[in-house]
Amino acid sequence: MPPVRAVKNQYRGVNAHLHSYFQAEGGWDGFHANHIADLMRLMSAQLLPMGYVADIQQSLQIRRFGEPAGRPESDVTIYDPDPMRRQRPLSSPLAGEMLAISEVMSLERELADYQAIAIYEYEPTKRELGEPVAWVELLSPSNKPGGQDAKYYRDKRWKLLHSGIVFVELDYLHESPPTFDRVPSYSTGQRRGQPEAGSQPYHIFVVDPRPAFAEGKVYPYGFDVDMVIPTVNIPLNAGDVLSFDFNAAYNKTYEETLYGARLVDYSQLPINFDRYSQSDQVRILARMLAVLKAVRDGVSLEQDVPLPTEDIGFDEALTQIKTWH
Repeated sequence: MPPVRAVKNQYRGVNAHLHSYFQAEGGWDGFHANHIADLMRLMSAQLLPMGYVADIQQSLQIRRFGEPAGRPESDVTIYDPDPMRRQRPLSSPLAGEMLAISEVMSLERELADYQAIAIYEYEPTKRELGEPVAWVELLSPSNKPGGQDAKYYRDKRWKLLHSGIVFVELDYLHESPPTFDRVPSYSTGQRRGQPEAGSQPYHIFVVDPRPAFAEGKVYPYGFDVDMVIPTVNIPLNAGDVLSFDFNAAYNKTYEETLYGARLVDYSQLPINFDRYSQSDQVRILARMLAVLKAVRDGVSLEQDVPLPTEDIGFDEALTQIKTWH
């Protein structure tokens, strides 16, 4: 059967075929660069009317090409040009699930580390942008647990959190554990389709360490395969909140870089299909069937709304997929 490809993302959220390809074959660095640029542009459009600006800076994460920078900076940094707004009272907690920082991080270890870490300072040339408010990081494989640079990333993240800056971490890599110690790991039991109970393949974490680290809160946004990437509330200063649609940003990157037209084939199972939970495997098979049936029936794959999927069991879905070959 010839490859079945489409420019439009056929999944409702993270494209499981593409991210399996990146984790098995490489190419994440290119996606990272493209997606960070799109995030910055879309955030900027929302932030400027609110009195904030976003800019791309060098990430907290260590990369193995080029010289490593001596001072950690974020993928996307949000600044507040108003120096007085930071001093105004904080808003009430954001809507949705909320956890204490101690529920996902080891307070004792981090408070001990804090004694040896200086408060983060920005370069003098950036002072005209005001005080940094939030950092946005898109995780790369080498910076997750088990990766060669995981410790460097975690150390720099603690430094940032203890300086009182809101931290947003995007984790779209299901084949390695979360960077937060007490979050269930989806990658446990891989190749058997048995992740830890309560785990999910993808996460966005918003960590607000204000007014003090020990009193800070974590807002977790976990989601499964073929689920829309959440719209996330990012607290800024003086009660301001950026409500950002990460799904729209993801699809912008996916479509405008033509990843689907080049790297995704819906006639084939994703690479390392067995590294998904069985429930996510069913979602992948249902998505593939919807695409294959649309092609058979002459339905365009380039529509804005993903095709509807059938409620189908694993064995039946797999049997149907095999009939297409």
